[in-house]
Amino acid sequence: MTGEIRDLLCWRGPVSVNVFVIGAGNTPLPEEAFHLAGMVPDAFLTFPLLEQPEAIERLGLVSYDMDFDDTSLDLREYMGAVLRYVCADTRAVAWAAFEGAFHYDELLTDQVAHQVYGYCTTGTEPVVEWDTAALRGEEWRHRIAKARAVLDALLSASEMRDRKSRTD
Repeated sequence: MTGEIRDLLCWRGPVSVNVFVIGAGNTPLPEEAFHLAGMVPDAFLTFPLLEQPEAIERLGLVSYDMDFDDTSLDLREYMGAVLRYVCADTRAVAWAAFEGAFHYDELLTDQVAHQVYGYCTTGTEPVVEWDTAALRGEEWRHRIAKARAVLDALLSASEMRDRKSRTD
């Protein structure tokens, strides 16, 4: 891993990666689902997030925290495999972000784009960036904005289905 990225992901000792998924429901996947790319996390926690805004709650939002004790691991391939997996077989948007980057009002916005180091939307290949200079760049903000547009469309479609079901 690039030195700066490793430092940011090792803020508390082990390499700690955080993945958020909207659209796959509020029931977390089992730990075994994250044994990917020949790697197995040393610690694994899931968090169905609380106090979700109604639009998000309909789709579900889960956070996955995975720790690796070996700080020399190059986790780019692993992160791509995780993002691909959590978006498979459902309409979802997933992203990996540094600890402390999550707030409902700023999901995949310009304000947090530099703190997101990977994303995937259903039907696309995951994108993982390990260069902190690139994370601060205009091109990265533009790519995150595209992921946000997919998230907005997903939330809007969910709201429309909900309204339709209430009028039927």
